[in-house]
Amino acid sequence: MNHHQNNYCVILAGGKGRRLWPCSREEEPKQFIDFFGMGRTQLQQTYDRFAKILPKENIYVSTNQEYEHFVKEQLPDLPKENIFNEPVHRSTAPSVAWACYRISHVNPDANLIVSPSDQAVNNEKAFFENIDQGFEFVAHNEGILTMGVKPTRPEPGYGYIQLGDETEIKDLFHVKSFTEKPDREFARMFMESGEFYWNTGIILCNVRYMIGCLQKILPSVMRKIDTENVHLSYEEEYEFVQANFRSYPNLSIDYGILEKSDQVYVMRGDFGWADLGTWHSTYEALSRSNDDNVVIDSDVMIEDSRNNIIKLPKGRLGVISGLDGFIVAEKDNVLFICKKGDSSALVRKYLNEVQMKKGEDYI
Repeated sequence: MNHHQNNYCVILAGGKGRRLWPCSREEEPKQFIDFFGMGRTQLQQTYDRFAKILPKENIYVSTNQEYEHFVKEQLPDLPKENIFNEPVHRSTAPSVAWACYRISHVNPDANLIVSPSDQAVNNEKAFFENIDQGFEFVAHNEGILTMGVKPTRPEPGYGYIQLGDETEIKDLFHVKSFTEKPDREFARMFMESGEFYWNTGIILCNVRYMIGCLQKILPSVMRKIDTENVHLSYEEEYEFVQANFRSYPNLSIDYGILEKSDQVYVMRGDFGWADLGTWHSTYEALSRSNDDNVVIDSDVMIEDSRNNIIKLPKGRLGVISGLDGFIVAEKDNVLFICKKGDSSALVRKYLNEVQMKKGEDYI
């Protein structure tokens, strides 16, 4: 087993969760909701999972200032030093840069796993074994390790990683290419070829190596923060971020680092993974009832209907007859009914239209 005290985790929980609108709202995005009626929110479930293998003080959460109160309420064990609360929405590269800066000062030998907060893992034992191997690898090798899982369907809504040459380590490969959200035909070819895996968005690295990579893509950010290698106090660091974060580029780790670096590896995982970020992927990930309907924590009477995903508020009864292949989702002041298909683009389109025509109250 690894030296657990050197292993750290950052859970990314700053997103607006717009792909699950209208149930995920700007005021309260999906990671802070008990979406499935399981008694724990998606953030809490992700935290619980990592708390089984890491010391609690080594778990950090990156979020936006407007959501910090959710993080504090939902994870009361988390010290305030373990929350990165960003003043504006930026993509993941600046978030990881801030996390690496702080964690490297706590422990210069830190290994880091960065994980989204909206995923399902069905086989935790297999997941923990993969993470253990992953930490072992990044502790002794320069490089960034991504976690890939074997596709179970030609899913156009996910990113894909193409396996390159095998390393000496079992299930560990060089990455040949990344492809974001291919169309269905390509997704089918990818799946049938056997050399493409789903990109889970989970990455591991040692902090020292990651800082080196970040210095190339965010030079001004890292240079400013590393001048004369002064270690800022928690308060000074916070002031610095408040003053500078707006000027950081809206760059994701995927585009910024993974696609540009040659030292990127992928580990083949087999832990029953699902991204619960979109209606379509959530439908695909959940076990279906009769006629392939997915009813999420809702009170419904269904007849002669199939292939639907339904999510209604508490205290609401849905009576649904003769419906095939739809999303039916209601929250607060919005009812959304839409052909399921690859709905992510439609959700985005309607969100923008509603925002323009009806204003922020519906977003």
